Amino acid sequence: MCVVWRFGLDQIVLSSFGPAWLRAWAPRLSMGRDLSAPRGARLRQALEQLGPIFIKLGQVLSTRRDLLAPDLAEELAYLQERVPPFPTEVAVATIERVFKKPIDGIFVEFDRTPIASASIAQVHFGVIQTPNGLRDVAIKVLRPGMLSVIEKDLALMRWMAGWVERLSADGRRLRPREVVAEFDKYLHDELDLVREASNAAQLRRNMTGLDLVMIPEMFWDFCYAEVLVMERMKGVPISQIEKLREAGVDIPQLARDGVTLFFTQVFRDGVFHADMHPGNIQVSLEPATFGRYISLDFGIVGTLTSVDKEYLAQNFTAFFQRDYKRVAELHVESGWVPSNTRVDELESAIRSVCEPYFDRPLKEISLGMVLLRLFQTSRRFNVEIQPQLVLLQKTLLNIEGLGRQLDPELDLWSTAKPFLETWMLEQMGPKRLLKQLRAQWPSYIKILPELPRLMADYLQAGHKTGAEQGLLELVEEQKRTNRLLRGMAWGAVAFGVTFLFLQWLLRTRFH
Repeated sequence: MCVVWRFGLDQIVLSSFGPAWLRAWAPRLSMGRDLSAPRGARLRQALEQLGPIFIKLGQVLSTRRDLLAPDLAEELAYLQERVPPFPTEVAVATIERVFKKPIDGIFVEFDRTPIASASIAQVHFGVIQTPNGLRDVAIKVLRPGMLSVIEKDLALMRWMAGWVERLSADGRRLRPREVVAEFDKYLHDELDLVREASNAAQLRRNMTGLDLVMIPEMFWDFCYAEVLVMERMKGVPISQIEKLREAGVDIPQLARDGVTLFFTQVFRDGVFHADMHPGNIQVSLEPATFGRYISLDFGIVGTLTSVDKEYLAQNFTAFFQRDYKRVAELHVESGWVPSNTRVDELESAIRSVCEPYFDRPLKEISLGMVLLRLFQTSRRFNVEIQPQLVLLQKTLLNIEGLGRQLDPELDLWSTAKPFLETWMLEQMGPKRLLKQLRAQWPSYIKILPELPRLMADYLQAGHKTGAEQGLLELVEEQKRTNRLLRGMAWGAVAFGVTFLFLQWLLRTRFH
């Protein structure tokens, strides 16, 4: 609580989410404290003081332009994971406890100097013996005592979210407690390094044959909840653009490949790397894999359901086609806005946000600003925020920042549009039908010989009376039809006989 008081977090929350009269009164809450620094800077400094978990929360919040005012979001964007490493002796002790043997009995070589350190874990290089020979590896070791730290910090986050939710209707619409619940899930997932290894294996399998990205192999015999051993990847950090350019890497193509990679993971697979900041991305300069991305750190992986994928793809496609009416209709159909929302008003609002940014290179637009204005529009129309899309928003902003860094001339829209159009055609065209038939064919083959028996069982299991009644009705109807036909036939015969008799009678009378 001393950090909250020292940096004036109470004033920041009240001035951001309180009712109008409280926002006006909030600046007077200094109470002898020096709160002359901008509130965004004070919030960032407070999160840095609170520790690595709150730093990570600040990074996520910096992408939630619907939740924060622009000055707060911009300041939080400066947060970086610059966490000092913990002692190597502690890392070695953790490894030996997990493997139940000394470090020399596990690794052929172990570099005691950590190569990287983050809020959850740190990484050392080493060498292991495998059936196929020696392999260079990266060894990721979880920070000790992280679970208790996370539980304590999350309890404080829930309390703060509840406070924000109680302050105003806008706070309730933003569903901060659900956002914290999503954050809770991802943090606990990061504490299990076996889960991270599984995420990496899934992404590696999905990306096979794409030839755009390399994902390290996991050595499962060396993977535990607190220690993860993976293939050591050799590349140049993507932030070192001049070095990549000097090596002959096609930087504009690299930017386009990044967009393709993101949309492939999101829309084709529904599983995407959700922590794509420059520290987790390298580029290979090896001859066999020259110019390919190298992805690292799979603690946070986002997933989308087929419903989410289809909804988002339709939104993106309509957006790229400038069909703002369809975008508005999709929001109403999905239940993200109240059913009584006027589609034409929502269409007009979306058009005013998006139209100025088309046909312009990335250097002249800010996806973050587009999202900000869209979220401001969402407030006006009471759009329900979807917590399951928090990671997607975060990753989309990461992609924008990466693309801006690599190629400011990149046209994000024209690069993404063909991919989405092809994807939509595959989802709705004959290929999709054939794929579903192939997937379901074993089930159809199994059921087909059983159909007569299943039909008989169905008729005997409580439906016999109804079936028999239906048959009786059909029989009676047939009888009525037969009687009608017989009557018509006899009527025709009688008419013919009468007609012939009258003709004979007339001839005999007048002749």
